Parts: sequence; C-alpha cells; structure tokens
Amino acid sequence: MAASVRKAVFPVGGLGTRFLPVTKALPKEMLPIVDKPLIHYAVEEARAAGIEEFIFVTGKGKSAIEDHFDHSSELEALLRSRGKEEAAESLSRWLPAPGKVAYTRQQEPLGLGHAVWCARHFIGDEPFAVLLPDDVFLAAVPCLKQMVDAYSGRGGMVAAETITGADISNYGVLDVSDDNGAVVSVRGLVEKPKPEDAPSNLAVVGRYIMTPKVFDYLDRQETGAGGEIQLTDALSWLATEEEFAGIRIEGERFDCGKRTGYLRANIAFALQRDDMRDDLTSYIRSLGIGA
Repeated sequence: MAASVRKAVFPVGGLGTRFLPVTKALPKEMLPIVDKPLIHYAVEEARAAGIEEFIFVTGKGKSAIEDHFDHSSELEALLRSRGKEEAAESLSRWLPAPGKVAYTRQQEPLGLGHAVWCARHFIGDEPFAVLLPDDVFLAAVPCLKQMVDAYSGRGGMVAAETITGADISNYGVLDVSDDNGAVVSVRGLVEKPKPEDAPSNLAVVGRYIMTPKVFDYLDRQETGAGGEIQLTDALSWLATEEEFAGIRIEGERFDCGKRTGYLRANIAFALQRDDMRDDLTSYIRSLGIGA
C-alpha cells in the first residue's frame, strides 16, 4: 500500500522585504487576500489534500502566525456577548485539531533547503509536503490535492508551470526525461538557469512532495545559488536516487511574493465572492479599463 502524505511543512521565516514598509511589523504570510491571510489559504489547501499535521518553520517576528492558528477566547466571548454566534464560530471552525500544529525556528536565513531541514525531526519516516505561502492557487481541485491524487507514494513530486522567456531564470527548472502530459518524469532540476541554459520550460511553483531521504542531502549543508542551501539542489540529487515527477497544475497561480501578483490575487478571489463580485465588476468597468 502506498504511503499517504499526512504532514506538511510551511517555511514562513522570510523577511518579506519586497513589501516593506508593511512587513516591518507584519509577517508577509499574514498579508490578506480579501479577508484571509496568505498562510490561511496554504493551510486550507493542505487540509483539503488530507494533511493532518502542520509544521511551521518560523523566524523572528512571526508570532502573529502562531496567534492566527490559535483560539482567541476573548474575541470569541465578546462576539457571543453581542449575539454574533456565527462570527464567533467562524473564528475557530477552521483551526487544526489540538496537538496537530508544531513550530520550529529557522534561526538564520540560509535558504529554502535549510528551512525544510529545520523541520526534519518532525517528519519521521514518511513522505511529506512543502507549501510556500507566496504561491496561491485558484483551482477547482486544490493544487496539493491534485499532487496527492497523482502521487505514487514513492520518491518526490513537484508542482510545475510552463514559463516562457526570461522569467524562467527566476525559478527552479525541471530536466524532463519523459513527458506523459499531465505528469512528467524528472531526472534533475536546475536552480535559476539562464534562459538559454534552461533544460525545459517547466518551472517548479511552490508545492512539493518528498521523502525523508532528502535530508541525506540537506544534512551536508552545502550551499548553491546565492550562497544559500537550495532545496532545488537537494531535489535534483533526490531525482537521481528515487522516482521523481512533476505535475502540470490545472488552475491559476498567483505569485504573491510580487506586488502585482498579490494585487491580481485579491481581484481574482474577490470576483469569486457572491458578496463582492457585482460591486467590484462595476467599479472596474467604471475605470474604462479595456475600453
């Protein structure tokens, strides 16, 4: 029987310098898409994929994330005292079960590979997922569920998107050995190649499934591009050791690590809301955009 994916790691220790000054006091993962923070969407996606244990790799100044995934007894009591039972219930019904959330700190910003390595003692001997909250997906089937449904239970898998032109140099890129349409076999990955050196136009986009064998590489603490411990390098090594695949995700991805991507996500998610769609559409039309 294939091993299920029950645990997920959320690297949330980054400084969010692209969004200064708001991220001076607010973790970038708490920036809202309409009325839910980025990290909330990532956790919802993980739960929809069957994740049962949630591991946050934090850094200094990230206590707001811990508070968000905890009960707010005072606020709930205040809402109930004012007869707002539904609002009070809405604050806690989405919380993970007690004992299913863990936090560990990445004490130095040494790269994504280092952040995942910091969670090693929580993983054990089973496959696990990694979700980067900066990437938000609008999809009929949540991104990670698409991956879990296609995962063989062995080796690794990454979410992939076709990226054209110079932008490919901003991503980890798949070296594809066999393309079967939705799922491709991978023999390696290259971190942020020059466009002319990219082995394909399939880029890794913020969602991963891997086995604990990845820690055999990350334990070496070897640095790669940018002088950081790169997860891409570890996965490229893992692809030579185990079965490894990429899956083309059905849906739209928003890169909320960039201001324009973040704004697009807010518009797209607001347009999905019955209570906001008409007003927002009317406003956009009033601007004469596209006229």
